[in-house]
Parts: sequence; C-alpha cells; structure tokens
Amino acid sequence: MKEVIFMIPARLGSKRVPKKNIRVLVDKPLLQYPIDLCKKVLPSENIYVNSESEVLGQLALASGVKFHKRPEELSTDTATNQDFTREFLEVNPCDFVVMVNPTSPLLTETTLRNFIEFLEATDADTVMSTVDERAECFYEDKNLNFSLSEKINSQDLEPVRKIVWAITAWRRESFLKACNRGECGVFNGTLRYFSIPKDEACDIDTEEDWKIAEALVRAQQSKSFVPTYWSPK
Repeated sequence: MKEVIFMIPARLGSKRVPKKNIRVLVDKPLLQYPIDLCKKVLPSENIYVNSESEVLGQLALASGVKFHKRPEELSTDTATNQDFTREFLEVNPCDFVVMVNPTSPLLTETTLRNFIEFLEATDADTVMSTVDERAECFYEDKNLNFSLSEKINSQDLEPVRKIVWAITAWRRESFLKACNRGECGVFNGTLRYFSIPKDEACDIDTEEDWKIAEALVRAQQSKSFVPTYWSPK
C-alpha cells in the first residue's frame, strides 16, 4: 500500500479573484470544498493545506487538517507549482503527494477515490487529470484528430486530452530527484493520465469562472432537479 498524502495549495493574495480561497461560494469558503472532499477519502493527518497565509492556516486547523506554512517567496505571482511542491516534499515524507486544487470545487468523492485507486494500480511517477475533448482541433494550422477530407460526427473523433490540474499526483522520490538534477519535476518520469468529468474540471481563475462555478455547485447540490421539455399543444 502506497503512503499517499493530499496537498491543497492555496494563496491568500490571488489577483484576478481577490481572496478567492476565503470567499464564500454558495454556502462555504472555496478552500473548504477540497478540505471536506479530502477528509472523505483519507484520514485528516494525511491532509495538508499548503499556504503562506496564517488566515488560511487557521481555516485548515479549524477543519481538522494540517497546515504547511510555505515561505512568502513561494506565494508570489512568479513562484511556480514546482517551487512550492518541491519545498513541501522536502519536509513531508510520503510515497506520493496528490495535489487537490481548490479552484476546482466541483470534484466529487467518487472521482477522487477512483483517482487514488488508479494511482495505487499504476507504475506512474506522475498522474495528470485530464478532460477528453471530442472536437476538431488544430495545432499550428495542422489538423490533429480529424481528416480534412471528410466530416464525421464528434462522438467518433479521437479525443484530445487537456490537462486540467484539478488533481495531480507525483511520486515524491522521482519528483525531488528531477528537481535536484535541474529538470522539470512536474512532468517527470513515467506519465499517466486520468480522465475526469468536464464539469468537475471547472477551474476558477476569473469572476466569470466564479459565476459559472456557483451555478454548477447549486445544480450539483440540487437533489430534486427534474428536466422539463417543451411540447406542442
């Protein structure tokens, strides 16, 4: 059995949506969503909020999970995912760290459990969450997944995988070794991909994203929603 810990990265000083991690989304702060989710899957002692902010640390501790206080310089706009993950892993032993992003509040327990099961069964050093897009795609004006000689239905297209960062896992040992060699730890070693539902990949970076997430959370929480249809008289 692999030793897995959850890391929830959170800054207080977000720019496009100010203080979004403590802003209430429908009925609780944004940061509370991944905390509550992770507690359904792993024990609280395996869950860390990684932040520079004492305020976010207080929220973490009040929720019964651990607080890893990162250095201030790792919470600037120029600090990278690799920077703060490396610092975290240097002081928190484990086999794998799973980053659960608070900007994806639609993630479900089923998806996270399936991700962990996939991680347990794979030989990967890195597992990325993806959304499979079945749409005609170009890159540098070249068609990627469809032929220009015929039009086929979208469901018959080969999907293009888009990394969404809602959930990401890294093998601690290989991540740190890659960083110490001056290589990219984020994409290190053997990569595997785990597809998640498109709505759960919702990523809050702007006010527009916030409004969309709010509507999706309300829809997800509604237990009595029944679709209605127009019909001719």
